[in-house]
Amino acid sequence: MAAPIRRTFLNRLSLPERNFVADALRTETVGGVLLLVAAIAALILANTPLSGFYHDIKDASFGPESLHLHLSVAAWAQDGLLTIFFFVAGIELKRELVSGELRDPRAAALPVVAAVCGMAAPALVDVVVNASSGGSLSGWAVPTATDIAFALAVLAVIGTALPSALRAFLLTLAVVDDLLAILIIAIFFTQEIDFLALGLSVAGLAVFWLLHHKGVRGWYVFVPLGVVIWALMHASGVHATVAGVAMGLMLRCTVREGEEHSPAETIEHRVRPLSAGLAVPLFALFAAGVSVSGPAIHDVFTKPETLGVVLGLVVGKTLGIFGGSWLAVRFTKAELNKDLQWADVLAVAALAGIGFTVSLLIGELAFPNDPALTDEVKAAVLTGSVLAALVAGVLLKLRNNRYQKLCAEEDRDEDLDGIPDVYEQDDPAYHLRMAAILEAKAAEHRRLAEVAAAKDSGDDDPA
Repeated sequence: MAAPIRRTFLNRLSLPERNFVADALRTETVGGVLLLVAAIAALILANTPLSGFYHDIKDASFGPESLHLHLSVAAWAQDGLLTIFFFVAGIELKRELVSGELRDPRAAALPVVAAVCGMAAPALVDVVVNASSGGSLSGWAVPTATDIAFALAVLAVIGTALPSALRAFLLTLAVVDDLLAILIIAIFFTQEIDFLALGLSVAGLAVFWLLHHKGVRGWYVFVPLGVVIWALMHASGVHATVAGVAMGLMLRCTVREGEEHSPAETIEHRVRPLSAGLAVPLFALFAAGVSVSGPAIHDVFTKPETLGVVLGLVVGKTLGIFGGSWLAVRFTKAELNKDLQWADVLAVAALAGIGFTVSLLIGELAFPNDPALTDEVKAAVLTGSVLAALVAGVLLKLRNNRYQKLCAEEDRDEDLDGIPDVYEQDDPAYHLRMAAILEAKAAEHRRLAEVAAAKDSGDDDPA
């Protein structure tokens, strides 16, 4: 009987996947830094004499009332700008399903199990805290989200060089997390549905798919159509960001003859900077402005609704992702990459406890009739995210030397052909090039030794 095929958990990525992950995370890192700046700016504006001016801008409304689009600036940021964010998330998910970590169901099981456990555990922690203390259960979904941009901004600040496998694991977790989050929003935070508007929105999505797969490429066609689909989804009562994910999932991720890049890759390349550099930071600017006074911080750790969020992010996320990963490896044919340890998985699990963008969005939706509690939950999201970042920072720093060695090995290119050597070790031509390089280095060392010996003997001409 043939031996069972074992899979490596957090194995080295293929070179194209590695390059894609590096490019994607580079953009997200820049966006994460802008996100941090926007969040800090919001906190300053909300806690200084400028707070009145800040809240006046947030609450200012504009847009056509007849189309149900007379919204406040904050609502436009929440329902409009975040649709761009979820559109990119939809493209990422489609790419992962077609050519990424999720294309093989057996390989996808590990990050999917980790992501699902990483959302279930925080929700369970929040429910337990509130049920045992008489708090509201409405915010159970708030601590379930992971903010990849914020997490990568933390990595940029502390200077940790995660190996590509861990970065891809974090990105895959975030992609699955975003999908589950939008399902939670669509299922649990939809109050009343206008089926006519929803049907028209679905019809618009069908037209979007048909035009795209028929080869129509003009932005002047898809941008107006996308706005109509979004407006109808918003009018239907289903959260408008669902439209963004749906359109992202409809894009083609495969490359046809004569194409250098797939349409999805081209569109993502153009839209991702808009999402990471403008849409998400502006949302944070209008969503993160909450009071951080002494009493407000005290309430975060004493009220069950807010304490559940903090513990869900810091404890629930870490235990859920780490525990899900360990269980998947323990009870499947997977093995942990020999270059990594479970301490590395624990550090990434803690880093995933940084829930910001989507957590703030769900916080807005969870308590629509209690603005005071909404602000307190937002403060809890900020507090929990900061604590998770601190815990993750310590764990990552403890392993930083190991990470730097792994990254140096991944990037080493002795033959200077633009391809890291770890991807060429099975190529006979690579070994011939390396032999020539080593012979050249040995000859250079012999020449230098002869020069040194000649100088020691007083002979300036070793030849």
